[in-house]
Amino acid sequence: MNQATDGILTYRGVVYPWHCDHIGHMNVMWYAAKFDEATWGLFASCGITATYLNHLRRGMAAVQQSTTSKKELFAGDVVSVRSNILEVRERVLRFRHEMTHDDSNEVAAISELTAVHLDQTTRKACPFSAEIAERLKTMSSSMEGGDLNLSS
Repeated sequence: MNQATDGILTYRGVVYPWHCDHIGHMNVMWYAAKFDEATWGLFASCGITATYLNHLRRGMAAVQQSTTSKKELFAGDVVSVRSNILEVRERVLRFRHEMTHDDSNEVAAISELTAVHLDQTTRKACPFSAEIAERLKTMSSSMEGGDLNLSS
């Protein structure tokens, strides 16, 4: 399967003219914004929803992000982001987003992130709940290339 179609769909949207910089292509800040929306789509599919976070006083914090640009995007381009879980640890989730240009199916950008599960009261990393850990384990093992490790 083409990497541009692997993973789960976590975002779909359009490049608006105000997303473009003075040389006419989508500015890097909008790649980050679209990847951020995809992150919340991925989290929701894993059960890490606003309800979960608020009810248990938990949070997620990105601690590392690496983005690679592959193809320029312009106003009017429709894009999709597909996401894969790469690694699950007791308190850490590493995942990958791939943004494609819907018309050409070409990869426009790739972003890999590492996020930490937090206790909002202590402001320290804490283990995922058993239910979320199990869901992450199931999703990770079903995703091609997912490397599962539930140790700390």
